[in-house]
Amino acid sequence: MKNKLAEFRKLHGYSQETLAKQLKVSRQTIISIEKGKYNPSLPLGLMIAEVFNVSVEAIFILEESDYE
Repeated sequence: MKNKLAEFRKLHGYSQETLAKQLKVSRQTIISIEKGKYNPSLPLGLMIAEVFNVSVEAIFILEESDYE
């Protein structure tokens, strides 16, 4: 799954640390999500979307390979 988390984070002026604190996760979690090494749980994905006031689909993009 691809994501635009870094793009949204920077657009809203959040550092990785600030976003992590707001979401109550580690900075490493934010880094891993941004690099595509970790897909967040549904509750975390929803919280991320809520922080930026957008839909989950605006940040996280499913690829065909995700269905296999």
